[in-house]
Amino acid sequence: MTTQRTSGRRKQALAAAAVVAALLTTAACGGGDSDGGSKNGAAGFDAANNKVAQASLAKKGGTLKFGGAQDADSWDTTRGYYGFMWNFSRYYSRQLVTNKTEPGSAGAEITPDLATSTAEVSDDGKTYKYTLRDGITWEDGKPITSQDVKYGIERVWAQDVLSGGPTYLKEVLDPKDEYEGPYKDKSKDKLGLKAIETPDDKTIVFKLPKANSDFEEMLALTSASPVRQDKDTKSKYGLHPFSSGPYKFESYTPGKELTLVRNTEWKQDSDPVRKAYPDKITVEFFSDANQLDQRLLNGDIDLDINQTGMSPQGRTTALKEYKDNLDNPVSGYIRYAVFPQSVAPFDKLECRKAVILGADHVSLQTARGGPIAGGDIGTNMLPPSVPGAEGQKYDPYKLAGDNKKGNVEEAKAALKACGQPNGFKTTIAVRNNKPVEVATAQSLQASLKKIGITAEIDQYDGSQTAGIIGSPSNVKKKNYGIIIMGWGPDFPSVQGYGLPLWDSDYILESGNNNYALIKDKEIDGLFDDYVDTLDDAGKAKIATEINHKVMEGAYYLPFVFEKFVNWRSSRLANVYTSDGYSGMYDFVNLGLKSTK
Repeated sequence: MTTQRTSGRRKQALAAAAVVAALLTTAACGGGDSDGGSKNGAAGFDAANNKVAQASLAKKGGTLKFGGAQDADSWDTTRGYYGFMWNFSRYYSRQLVTNKTEPGSAGAEITPDLATSTAEVSDDGKTYKYTLRDGITWEDGKPITSQDVKYGIERVWAQDVLSGGPTYLKEVLDPKDEYEGPYKDKSKDKLGLKAIETPDDKTIVFKLPKANSDFEEMLALTSASPVRQDKDTKSKYGLHPFSSGPYKFESYTPGKELTLVRNTEWKQDSDPVRKAYPDKITVEFFSDANQLDQRLLNGDIDLDINQTGMSPQGRTTALKEYKDNLDNPVSGYIRYAVFPQSVAPFDKLECRKAVILGADHVSLQTARGGPIAGGDIGTNMLPPSVPGAEGQKYDPYKLAGDNKKGNVEEAKAALKACGQPNGFKTTIAVRNNKPVEVATAQSLQASLKKIGITAEIDQYDGSQTAGIIGSPSNVKKKNYGIIIMGWGPDFPSVQGYGLPLWDSDYILESGNNNYALIKDKEIDGLFDDYVDTLDDAGKAKIATEINHKVMEGAYYLPFVFEKFVNWRSSRLANVYTSDGYSGMYDFVNLGLKSTK
């Protein structure tokens, strides 16, 4: 999943890291219960982390105030790929199914939304049938039909006009890429995609050429939202989407502000998911993350829409003075180094192992903000929110154990085994707009020097990632033996996380994410087995096996299972983090304790 990060200056980040670490013990003692609170009305440190804080205090009415240091990539349900956009868009968009509005792991489960139930699955997992609810309407009162759902999904095929969003549905429903999308559709109704049938206004049937056990997870993404043809403004749709949810766009100035107001045509009895507590929802965007944090601390804004954690300056103040307003969730992202096999000597297993064993994992964790702002030391490549994950229990290289400060002796033995007893020279590629990543690269550089590996750091333009590290030919040309990166699940499964990273079919000439260039028949075969497996226990078992194969290949050095320090105002009620949105607060049913 694409995430948007905000960071302070590197010096500020490093200076604040020690303070944050010192405050961890104090902050962890913060109390709070579901409906209690501290002297300022906050629920208590971590009170909303995987549990509901202030649940019974939510009232109808008032204005819920978001702030952000980054606008969405697009508010068009087809094009948006930022995690916070998927979360926020449920205010104005609905899907056949969506994530449950429950804390923690339950939030990653699927529940009916526009549909009366989850899918009726037949034909050995290749046919999915849904019936739409009664009373579901657009913001002008017209009924939402099965044709609207189909058309909204067809827009995913219009990548020449609507690029940017996830394309899982396109790849699963039309693997041969035969449909040209609704804008080039020659049928009169523009509904020519044969894989989706709409026998009547209330019924929609998906015919998959090949079964895929995560298909319903894909339908829960906002890219499966309905769009009405007569309201489709194509590339301009993100400026004013037409609402199928409880709120609608009142005004939007990109990069400045967004205001949603109630959709008076939405009916509570047609929507089992959304409570629609506030009367109005506002978002104010700031160019300076420190200014945003100050507004949060002042109580002017309720929460950060980006949900990537407070910046070092604001975080330090908050931990000292407002710890009861903070939560410290696991984000669902893993931050890591990856070794392209096209760059010698990383085509040799033992040379890759040498870097993993020689790295000081405590130093890497500290560079990323320490245990509270950076996360627990990463020991493998499957995020905790993905079924089949084992967390730090699976630590094949003892990165959080005996080797957490690095093991020079074992690293040098690995170098000898791969024919590089005196070490070698390589280059670490890192985005120049991510100070925390630069600090991580410098930490790794210092560790590798101790085992005889000389690593030059090349900071590249982070906005050009797809053409720089996403181009295997450029990676080889630049001698990028180590790439600093991170990834989170598009949906909580090994397919939604690992397929673009580890499957050989996903090696691309540009926009590549399989940076290690993994071409492992066993891993590819396990992914094939996974999509054919329909029972949850079997899927989790295969996910575990895939993770083990990836770690045995030593393609990655995981840094941290990332954590954030996120702010919630004392006004917020019914607030909780959700694995369905990578540890973010679930926006859709937030309420206010007072509407004044």
